[in-house]
Amino acid sequence: MHKPALCIIAQGRKEVQLAEERYIYDPLHYLVVSVTLPLAGQVIDASPDAPYLCVRLDIDPAEITQLISDAGPMEVASRRGDRGLYVDRIDASLLDAVLRLIHLLDSPRDIPMLAPLILREIFYRLLRSGQGQRLHEIAIADSQAHRITRAIDWINQNYGKPLRIEQLAQVVNLSPSTLHHRFKAVTAMSPLQYQKQLRLQEARRLIFSEGLEVAAAGYRVGYESPSQFSREYSRLFGAPPLRDLARARNTA
Repeated sequence: MHKPALCIIAQGRKEVQLAEERYIYDPLHYLVVSVTLPLAGQVIDASPDAPYLCVRLDIDPAEITQLISDAGPMEVASRRGDRGLYVDRIDASLLDAVLRLIHLLDSPRDIPMLAPLILREIFYRLLRSGQGQRLHEIAIADSQAHRITRAIDWINQNYGKPLRIEQLAQVVNLSPSTLHHRFKAVTAMSPLQYQKQLRLQEARRLIFSEGLEVAAAGYRVGYESPSQFSREYSRLFGAPPLRDLARARNTA
């Protein structure tokens, strides 16, 4: 799962996939993920002589809310988009702030004082950018975008339990139909599809990183039927769990 973040590439190119959608970014374009999403990604341009280099800055929606409050009335671009991620062209002011943050590594004593200020500037410039309304909306309490963020957080905290849309709609104070429509607009999938991808990605992590047996991993994330788990795992990752693990080891 990809948490909210700003990703800037210094060298190379990367592709991320959300459901059937693909996004490519490079040194001229940055990626913003404004809500937690089940992304798959791969570096598509790198070599031993020119390795992939990037900067990732986590985005805390609460800090964005505080920044909006501190900044006062702010003109936000009206160009709209619903997805919880986007790629945009980096401008000189944002790049300058990111470079100043990186250069603090050369003067560690300055980091505690200056890094928080530069980070606020970076996120302020994102809010003022052409697609800044996407960050702005998730940070405004009781907006529909903020309620979808709450729904996403609830699923992430309860992914092992059965998901009932009516219950989730009550949690975030939306009608079931509005929840379904807005959730899909933000994540490119329904709440149930989101939960399924979350479960399968977590199961894959348990198998790959913690050495859990396949049946145990499926049960841990909420599957009661091993055959259903293996079938849905194959559909998402292209192979059953053990074959997927062997394939990953062979290519490592």
